[in-house]
Amino acid sequence: MRGQLARAKVNLCLHVTGQRADGMHLLDSLVVFPAVGDMLEATESDNLTLEIDGPFGAELDAGEGNLVVRAARTLSGKGATLRLCKNLPVASGIGGGSADAAAAIRLLSDLWNVDLPPLEALTDLGADVPVCMAQIPARMSGIGEELAPLPAMPKFWIVLVNAGQGVETGAVFGALASRNNSGLSDIPERFPTVETLFDYLRAQRNDMQTAAIEDCPVISDVLDAIFATRNCALSRMSGSGGTCFGLYESEVDAFEAVSEIRETNPTWWVVSAEV
Repeated sequence: MRGQLARAKVNLCLHVTGQRADGMHLLDSLVVFPAVGDMLEATESDNLTLEIDGPFGAELDAGEGNLVVRAARTLSGKGATLRLCKNLPVASGIGGGSADAAAAIRLLSDLWNVDLPPLEALTDLGADVPVCMAQIPARMSGIGEELAPLPAMPKFWIVLVNAGQGVETGAVFGALASRNNSGLSDIPERFPTVETLFDYLRAQRNDMQTAAIEDCPVISDVLDAIFATRNCALSRMSGSGGTCFGLYESEVDAFEAVSEIRETNPTWWVVSAEV
């Protein structure tokens, strides 16, 4: 049996900069992959099958429409028994499905000894799949296919919070007040301290946050709960929502934030991880 961790993809900032003639939106975003995610395992088999379990497994269909199965089908006609432990909330703005698809491609390419497909071909599975392949901090632009590495980042901690209400990406895009916004500020050649990184991020935005709150007002409550925790440097929504995050310089502050938010909101999904 072989396994792959499908790390959550967090948009530390996300600027919507335009819209193509085919309706796809142009983005400019910094993404990171904290040490939390789904787990995909594979064993050799004559047929391709998928089982899903885990805290959020019941919310997914394991049939041909699942991104893991679709990714496997694009890679080869071979078989494997796949098991996905779904630890990340569904439809939550942290790239769970795309991360799972990327994990399937990495895992099955190794299992079947076949070449990885070119990154530009993976956007057919989802705009986030290319950036989820390497699971390293990156600047993502275009519709997700233009990737550039980021300067080395100082270590920091992130707290992810989801109130359990799914957000439909298409509805959020449809509610955007503007689709032609400025891109990211010039990225420094280096971030010498964690505070310089946080200062840079504070000056950026998530252009989808306001529209997502209109669709799902509890996101505002989540953002407030995170920012109220001790030494939270920034609270913001990831992707199209509804997962939000807080950034912290120390592990202790992140752990304390998790405990505080869980105590006051016991039904929310709350985790911390190093970035």
